Amino acid sequence: MAISLSKANWGLKLFAWRYIPLIGFCSPRIVRMDSKTLEVTMPHSWRTKNHLGSIYFGALAIGADLAGAFLVFSKAKARGVNANFAFKDVQGQFLKRPEAKVHFTSHDGDIIDAMIDESLASGERINKPVSVVVTCPSLHGDEAMATFTLTLSVKAKTKR
Repeated sequence: MAISLSKANWGLKLFAWRYIPLIGFCSPRIVRMDSKTLEVTMPHSWRTKNHLGSIYFGALAIGADLAGAFLVFSKAKARGVNANFAFKDVQGQFLKRPEAKVHFTSHDGDIIDAMIDESLASGERINKPVSVVVTCPSLHGDEAMATFTLTLSVKAKTKR
């Protein structure tokens, strides 16, 4: 996957504002992306925080969604396939209040590659869990603020 971070962020902005404006409203940024890992940040601002001063549940769900799914979008584009994907369910554990900029990290690139391969071979929709860890490095280092497990559902087809 040889896409630059600036191209990935432009792609994210265009996708967000065209299809899901709520994502764009939260101002996420991709700060790390390789074949196995995607890390997205989201600011702690009036748009994303709740009345207690921590990142709002809805904003956390948006960040987890992006960290768990943007690699599918990027990997499918790089391979020249159409991949339709969605989340079937989500489980979240909220461990601490994130009261500053948050980072959403998923290391499940290999799982996503396998899902695309399996779907291309079988022609079926493939469902597997992906994990996202939320941290707040400026206040708590690498300590998890929340963890999400999302069941990702992917159906891939070769482009015509």
